[in-house]
Amino acid sequence: MTNSEAGQRPDESAEQNPDNTTGGGEHASSTWNETAAAADAQRIAELEVENADVKDRLLRLAADMENLRRRTEREVKDARQFAVASFARDMLAVADNLARALQAIPADAQDEANPGLKSLVEGVDMTSRSMLSTLERHGVRKLEPKGTRFDPNFHQAMFEMENTEVPNGTVMEVVQDGYAIGERVLRPAMVGVARGGPKAPFDPSQGTADDSSKDA
Repeated sequence: MTNSEAGQRPDESAEQNPDNTTGGGEHASSTWNETAAAADAQRIAELEVENADVKDRLLRLAADMENLRRRTEREVKDARQFAVASFARDMLAVADNLARALQAIPADAQDEANPGLKSLVEGVDMTSRSMLSTLERHGVRKLEPKGTRFDPNFHQAMFEMENTEVPNGTVMEVVQDGYAIGERVLRPAMVGVARGGPKAPFDPSQGTADDSSKDA
């Protein structure tokens, strides 16, 4: 049987049913768009995660660099401040000798001394003051413990004194001056400490009052 006998040719059938091919193409295109959109969304999500991770790393790096900068500044400051510690400690011994030399001269002898001796005494006194002033300019400070509470970090108790009028552990007398550079003690102050008085009030920076009196 021929195509004409069948009543219709194959190409004529396709031409007469164009919706069959058009519908298939639109469906394929829609599926591809959905797949592409899903892939894009997944990629965006991955990029957002990567971006958050990079941001977190940058913040941590910035914090580490800031900590390093502060630590370096502190170390440089400490190095500058304490570089002269040993030298300053030795100079304190010289200052002590100058002070002892002045104390060895009785006051009446100084008043009755000849001009030459008076000039010598004045020169020694000026030298001692100048030396202490120079040390102070370089961060060395004299401790002033008298009347304060005994602090074992800065004071060395040489003896105890009975005194019921002041709190227990109060520094009553300074035997030898103490010095510090920054928060570092060059030489503790040698002191006499009161005992027998009321309990000293609590000081969080130095521990309990009982601890202080025990140290004394």
